[in-house]
Amino acid sequence: MSAIETNLTAAHAEVKAEIARTDAKASLLLAFVGALLAGTWTVAKDTHPSVPACAVGGLGTALLLAAAGLLLSSVRPNLSGRHGFPLWATLSAEEITAELAQDQRARDIAGLARIAVPKFTALKQAVDLTRAGAALLVLAALLQAGGAL
Repeated sequence: MSAIETNLTAAHAEVKAEIARTDAKASLLLAFVGALLAGTWTVAKDTHPSVPACAVGGLGTALLLAAAGLLLSSVRPNLSGRHGFPLWATLSAEEITAELAQDQRARDIAGLARIAVPKFTALKQAVDLTRAGAALLVLAALLQAGGAL
């Protein structure tokens, strides 16, 4: 195998692995956000939070919901792409054979990278929103307990 073929194979595997890692991280973060939201609801429904605690906690909850939305959008399947499964689903058996007879790894790497960048960006934003939302929930709890401000 030539150096170009080896590099194409390695790059293709790397991009696919990064997408899988991002999806796994998004899944874990989505579960964490869900647990935070469930815990917040459980605590809030059993207490009578003060107005400042409600305001801060509500903002924190809104940020967590925004993070959940970003995470869901990042793992949403993109069936409009023209590579991989979506492409194959539109081709006949003969067209698939003709398509696979050519080395399409460079095209696939570019297509997968275009899928990966928005996933990475959404995950990064979701992590930032989760941090901010969790911090606001801690602040709301401190306000409710009377230990802050």
